[in-house]
Amino acid sequence: MKNIENLRILGKGKTAQALKKRFEDARLFDDSDFDIFDKDSNDLTIVSPGIPPHNKLVTNSKNIASDYDLFYDEMPFSIWISGTNGKTTTTQMCQHLLEKYDSCYGGNIGVPLSGLDKNKKIWILETSSFTLHYTNQAKPNIYILLPITEDHITWHGDFLEYKKAKLKPLTLMNENDIAIIPFEFKDFKTRAHVVYYNNSDDLCKYFNIDKNKIKFNEPFLLDAIMAVVTRKIIFDNIDYDLINSYKIDKHKVEEFRDKKNRLWIDDSKATNYDATINALVPYLDKNIHIILGGDDKGASLEPLFENIKNLDVVVYAIGSNVKRIVDYCNSYNIKVIECKYLENAVKEMDKNLKENSIGILSPAAASLDQFKSYAHRGDEFKKFVQILS
Repeated sequence: MKNIENLRILGKGKTAQALKKRFEDARLFDDSDFDIFDKDSNDLTIVSPGIPPHNKLVTNSKNIASDYDLFYDEMPFSIWISGTNGKTTTTQMCQHLLEKYDSCYGGNIGVPLSGLDKNKKIWILETSSFTLHYTNQAKPNIYILLPITEDHITWHGDFLEYKKAKLKPLTLMNENDIAIIPFEFKDFKTRAHVVYYNNSDDLCKYFNIDKNKIKFNEPFLLDAIMAVVTRKIIFDNIDYDLINSYKIDKHKVEEFRDKKNRLWIDDSKATNYDATINALVPYLDKNIHIILGGDDKGASLEPLFENIKNLDVVVYAIGSNVKRIVDYCNSYNIKVIECKYLENAVKEMDKNLKENSIGILSPAAASLDQFKSYAHRGDEFKKFVQILS
């Protein structure tokens, strides 16, 4: 642990409050405190992940770090997991496979770093691009980077800055560290030992994993293989039964049926287009009725519509970007129904679902424009389906 005398924390949310419990004398600031904020201070300033780099408190701070930097000196062997989609599932699957080896997990999910047990032998950290942007010293022993697609453009400013944040750990790692990263970044310079992949088959071949013994389908298959790879790197063994016993979280391609035995899928966790594209993979031969829309965080949705334009699909548009969804559908000749609200969308879908149809909520957008969280959105979706007559 660094010797902290005067610690400043930007933000007053979950991460900041957890740090305050650990450092009682730390001072918390948000935008409302700007007038009393010392712009010339050299005090160590920890930035909460949700605060973007263009925030006025950030631009008026000199000695900035992340909570990863703050706790790096007491961090045990660490596995960092990042990417656009699958971080949470991969992190939880890793914990499922490594728990018996005295691991714990946290970071962007569950417990903030300030609350993790420093006596554990392994920390498994779901790591956001926000945290990586502010991290300048800390590095992982193993870095798992899942595929990257456009996301959080409003926060980072552009896709290049988002990618730079995701690749930043590679600049800090050394020859004793291991990174598993997409093949598209093969020319990125790092001292770490790197294994590149295009797909799950590449990883299975390199690490001698029998993919047929893993029960998961995409989009969870790659997550499961990443977890299996991590355990094999550290302990040189594979437990297929244990990984197959992992239960996927709610709101992630979660199938259920209505009173008429029609198939519906709650994929509210899909907050960007890549997650939606992956969620549709098992259903490409179906008549797809999909709810799209919400807060798209400034990302282009073009790849999604390019991907679904030749499918048997009807789009039901909701949320704050409903006009963008409708415009995209019209430009790609995709049938679209403007619903604005989730309940309306479910009622419209109810009229159109056939025997070979699926009704899926996979919005390719965040939820806070109309809901408390993606979980709230998913719960409402299931409620609206179940009350259909």
